[in-house]
Amino acid sequence: MTMHAWPASEVPALPGSGRDLAIHDTASGGRVRLTPGPVARLYVCGITPYDATHLGHAATYNAFDLVQRVWLDTKRQVHYVQNVTDIDDPLLERAVATGQDWTEIAERETALFRADMTALRMLPPRQFIGAVESIPAIVPIVERLREAGAAYELDGDIYFSVAADAHFGEVSGLDAATMRALSAERGGDPERPGKKNPLDPLLWVAARDGEPHWDGGSLGQGRPGWHIECVAIALEHLGMGFDLQGGGSDLAFPHHEMGASHAQALTGSHPFAQTYVHAGMVALDGEKMSKSRGNLVFVSTLRRDGTDPAAIRLALLAHHYRADWEYTDAVLDAAVARLARWRAAVSRPDGPPAEELVEQIRAALADDLDAPRALAAVDAWAQRQHADGGTDEGAPGLVSRAVDALLGVAL
Repeated sequence: MTMHAWPASEVPALPGSGRDLAIHDTASGGRVRLTPGPVARLYVCGITPYDATHLGHAATYNAFDLVQRVWLDTKRQVHYVQNVTDIDDPLLERAVATGQDWTEIAERETALFRADMTALRMLPPRQFIGAVESIPAIVPIVERLREAGAAYELDGDIYFSVAADAHFGEVSGLDAATMRALSAERGGDPERPGKKNPLDPLLWVAARDGEPHWDGGSLGQGRPGWHIECVAIALEHLGMGFDLQGGGSDLAFPHHEMGASHAQALTGSHPFAQTYVHAGMVALDGEKMSKSRGNLVFVSTLRRDGTDPAAIRLALLAHHYRADWEYTDAVLDAAVARLARWRAAVSRPDGPPAEELVEQIRAALADDLDAPRALAAVDAWAQRQHADGGTDEGAPGLVSRAVDALLGVAL
């Protein structure tokens, strides 16, 4: 199945020019100023489509949508790539548990994800690519890693040797004990006997009875491991050293760490991505929102219940992208009220001058995507509008365009 992204909403042009983005880089542990070329290259890791799209997903994609909007405001183009892990253990486990075909689950949940992204006005990737359709690109990469001595076979499975990359560990900055614990928690198999290093991840999973598999050439029948799919897709479409790799904070290790090492061992160059940016986790009832716990708030459910997608987006924007936060009904109620105030403010025929507000939003977003500060600036303009009004007939329209272009909220 060939993946297709969702339709793009128009991004209004604003007067003046945007500012370069300074953002927190996980690998260096500090803030870096991003100065891409005329085409900024962005890779964001996508969903495993067995439940889509909960607010944790939406918060992550909202963060990187803001990155795109800041870059577009600087008159750059953005080459954005996103994958879909449409074959992996969690998807197969869901198929077994529900008695459904795994391909039907993947197609249904991916379609729902597209619909949610469209409703939330997330800008689509230029390439939206599934792991299954990437197998022809993955197989030769695994073969090359094996030929280079960076991979080895264990009972028909092919593992990557983390010792093959001198830079292993530099993305997450974690110690070995923490890595081992997270590996066990996040899809690895550190206790498997026979591995050269407990942290070594799977590149190719040999065919198991009752599981889907594909022709892997010299690798035999099987399916790809988790991390190698993103490497194959990113290298094909963005090349080594692209500007930013993003995802939730739970992807820093093992996913982004392992992917970087795969690519660096394969190419002999460093780094895989110039910057690694990670969004915080969204909790519900005191626990991280996750499929395994079942404590999920779905975007599609909120939409079906009549919540304006713009309010959902404002609920996300009210929290700094790197913060861990807890969803409550009060969070959504506050967003609904804010949306109503903003829409009422821009519906009047004139208002206070808005040029300074545009610069305030730009400055806030350029400062590590400080969306809450940007929202506060719009709140202040709306408050002046409601209190005293103004005489600038172009101000309400400029505010609407700025909020749409920079924050992705349609007023």
